[in-house]
Amino acid sequence: MTRYLTKRILLAVLTVFIIICITFFAMNAIPGGPFNSEKAPSPEVKAMLLKRFNLDKPVLEQFRIYLGNIVRGDFGISLKTGRDISSTIFESFSVSARLGIAAVAVALVSGLILGSLAALMRNKLADRIIIFFSTLFTAVPSFVLATLLLLVFSIKLGWVPVWSVTQTHYTLPVIALSLYPMAYITRLTKSSMLDALGQDYIRTAYSKGVAGWKVIFKHALRNAIIPVITYLGPMTAYIITGSLVVESVFTIGGLGSKFVTGITNRDYPMIMATTIFLASLMVMANLVSDLIYKAVDPRITFE
Repeated sequence: MTRYLTKRILLAVLTVFIIICITFFAMNAIPGGPFNSEKAPSPEVKAMLLKRFNLDKPVLEQFRIYLGNIVRGDFGISLKTGRDISSTIFESFSVSARLGIAAVAVALVSGLILGSLAALMRNKLADRIIIFFSTLFTAVPSFVLATLLLLVFSIKLGWVPVWSVTQTHYTLPVIALSLYPMAYITRLTKSSMLDALGQDYIRTAYSKGVAGWKVIFKHALRNAIIPVITYLGPMTAYIITGSLVVESVFTIGGLGSKFVTGITNRDYPMIMATTIFLASLMVMANLVSDLIYKAVDPRITFE
């Protein structure tokens, strides 16, 4: 176990480092800069700004300085707002975290219930309806669904505000983020559940007179949920990255909107900090999902 964790942590650090390198050099390879705009400062002011943020140095020297700063936990300040980036990220992530956790919970619980129901009612009307809608939601991107929800429930019906979403109006963003993973989990649960229900130990449990609900929830679903746990890590990553656009559609002041604004403004420190933060979060989500395997099925080893 310790050896496995050490190996995964080292791989995670290497993965984040590679992402830092790709993002940093790709960002600097794009023509232009953060101070090239219609209201660009005078050459003297621009030179002072470039020197202040070390942008007048060679790219490799900038990269060396940046790595030294992030090792000390210093992500710098925003080139546009002048605010400390670490504070901005953690303040914004609290909003994104509430949205993401709610979307993950809705997708997981709904997908497991609908997938199990489809498997137990195979080839019946309920199964056909569930599979139809799960296929439909799989084909619709989250930003398209977010726009449709905003058009119908905000503009047409007027049930939620158009230009801002408060903490009490997270329903539409959560639906927009959760429908695709919910549909995928539904199909995954159904196929895994059908495979589990056909195993010998299920027939043995029924022959011994075990209650039907106990066979389904304690034996069949427990084994069918393992592929879903495999999907938990990528699903969390999908919801986090998908929230970047969804937050912009619903004008939620989360980390996603800060990331999009940073790209628009060519705010290099903000782009790098949010990329590192999101990459680290995705790597951790995959590691946690691997560790949950052991809790669900003790037969699984990490060797």
